[in-house]
Amino acid sequence: MGGASAKKIEYFTKLRALLEDYQSIFLVGVDNVSSQQMHEIRKALRGRAVVLMGKNTMVRRAFRTFVSEIPELDRLLPLIKGNIGFVFTNEDLKTIRDVLLDNKVAAPARAGAVAPKDVWVPAGNTGMEPGKTSFFQALGVPTKIARGTIEITNDVQVVTAGEKVGPSEATLLNMLNISPFTYGVSVENVYNQGQVFAPSILDITDDELVGNFLSALKTIASISLAVSYPTLPAVSHSIINNYKNVLALSIATEYTFEGSESIKDRIANPEAYAAAAPAAAAASSSSGAAAEAAAEESEEESDGDMGMGLFD
Repeated sequence: MGGASAKKIEYFTKLRALLEDYQSIFLVGVDNVSSQQMHEIRKALRGRAVVLMGKNTMVRRAFRTFVSEIPELDRLLPLIKGNIGFVFTNEDLKTIRDVLLDNKVAAPARAGAVAPKDVWVPAGNTGMEPGKTSFFQALGVPTKIARGTIEITNDVQVVTAGEKVGPSEATLLNMLNISPFTYGVSVENVYNQGQVFAPSILDITDDELVGNFLSALKTIASISLAVSYPTLPAVSHSIINNYKNVLALSIATEYTFEGSESIKDRIANPEAYAAAAPAAAAASSSSGAAAEAAAEESEEESDGDMGMGLFD
């Protein structure tokens, strides 16, 4: 009893120290992850993160003890279930997440294991003797005998994702030396400075954030203008709309201000501006024609030389 109590106190002390030293925690699933694989993960994270495992009952008890001082830990309690572990870090979350997910190993199909994906047996020669044809037939795998060996004639799906692998399917895949699954830690949730969120949040880019922010500003501005309620995003639009109203009022009446003088003059003397527009267009056209003429003259001079000097 004393030894168990001492280990419990040691675990609580270590957990509390990690909670004080690190701002972020990954809750990771460790189903089908071997101890050697966990060793490789710890080695890959050395100096950047700390991996801590423990029984869920003891972890929950420790968190309840710390909740009075760190109330945010209460958000983690419902998530402590199943075969999970903790990764504490102060580094960039996306980088640490990628390190965790990159550590995967191929594994053979085991009877009773839930398949994480569909598994297909590819067509081709198996190299097996004809005596095992009945085994393939029992699993519905089409075969033929070619050069004294069994050949699978078509690709066949033998395992469906989400379903348990049967003994016959596991035996077949092992006989064919097919290791269809890869196992590694899975990031279930992320705790960062008191907030808990899904790991998919880490894949959001800065461009997406800016786009969503601008979209929200446009929505706020539209609603503000529609209900005539002033908000910061709608200020510029309100100023422009009100300026248009004042300008329209100035044009409709004898009231004139600096911004409306030129517009009133255009309305009062359209002939002057109509004559000025073709003149400006003609000037632009003449300058363009002169440039083209100069270019053509340069080309003619070049063609006239034909690459020969006076005394060639």
